[in-house]
Amino acid sequence: MRFAKILERILATIPIMLGVALIVFLFMRLTPGDPIDLMMGEAGNVSQAEEDALRSEMNLDKPIYIQLKEYIIQLSKGDMGDSFKKKRPVTELIVETLPATIELALAAVLVSVLIGVPIGVYSAVKQNSLIDRIGMGGSFLGISMPPFWLGIVLILIFSVNLGWTPVKGRLDFGYKIPSITGMYLIDSLLARDFAAFKNVFSHLLLPALTLGASMGAIVARITRSSMIETLRSDYVTLARAKGLKEWKVITKHALRNALIPTVTIIGLEIGVMLSGNMIVETVFGWPGLGRMAVDGIFNRDYTLVQGVVMFYAFIFVFANLIVDILYTYLDPKLRT
Repeated sequence: MRFAKILERILATIPIMLGVALIVFLFMRLTPGDPIDLMMGEAGNVSQAEEDALRSEMNLDKPIYIQLKEYIIQLSKGDMGDSFKKKRPVTELIVETLPATIELALAAVLVSVLIGVPIGVYSAVKQNSLIDRIGMGGSFLGISMPPFWLGIVLILIFSVNLGWTPVKGRLDFGYKIPSITGMYLIDSLLARDFAAFKNVFSHLLLPALTLGASMGAIVARITRSSMIETLRSDYVTLARAKGLKEWKVITKHALRNALIPTVTIIGLEIGVMLSGNMIVETVFGWPGLGRMAVDGIFNRDYTLVQGVVMFYAFIFVFANLIVDILYTYLDPKLRT
């Protein structure tokens, strides 16, 4: 892909981000509930003067159009404001909780690829066989199951009844992992603390399976469909005619081209997992960005929710850009 095309895609994201900022700003203001009332309710009996002073401090006493104008100007400077509830910069809170969300999302992507790609390839090679029908039936089941329901079922089975995994959290009390990347699984390996690594892995396993199940099902179906089409192409027939072994035909000639649609789906799903894991993080008590956003919604923390949603929008745009660039390496026709 030429540099001009990449630059064009980057510039096209500016109106998208402005549109997201406008929508999330207006929707948060239209949501029932007043953040001042919620905060003052926790403080007990307060006077009207104190409420007015707090409303002025949070810039909520001005008309909505003025608030929007000031928010866009503030956002253009890279400042997402301070959280109403936590009294800290939103950017700082995002940076603090982001490693946990990235760790969970990457683990879920790994689970989905390890499950989806082999099932999709084998189902395509053994099309219409019993294994194919079982694999596609399982993928349909994976797509149909809501993540929150699957998460609760896994907790009941493996945590409550069998006691194999923790119920919630990221790490048991008593373990200390040096903060290098912020991702406990990697940091525990770098510190060579294998006991902590095992504990982190046990906490990560069920959330990753829950989040990766539906994506793995989609990857399996897309891979199978693309693989079937690729196996019928002329260059695969030619490779077989040359006497190449079947596994070489499948892995070297067919799989690489068949993975192009799969890479697209994975790239898009990474954005979904980073932004759509709110319920999963809440179910498993995972201290990530999604859970923080849910808390912000309940507390009517306007600036926090706006900042998180803007960050989610950036992740989606960035993931699409990366997919476009990867296309050039997987499909030689797009390099010119």
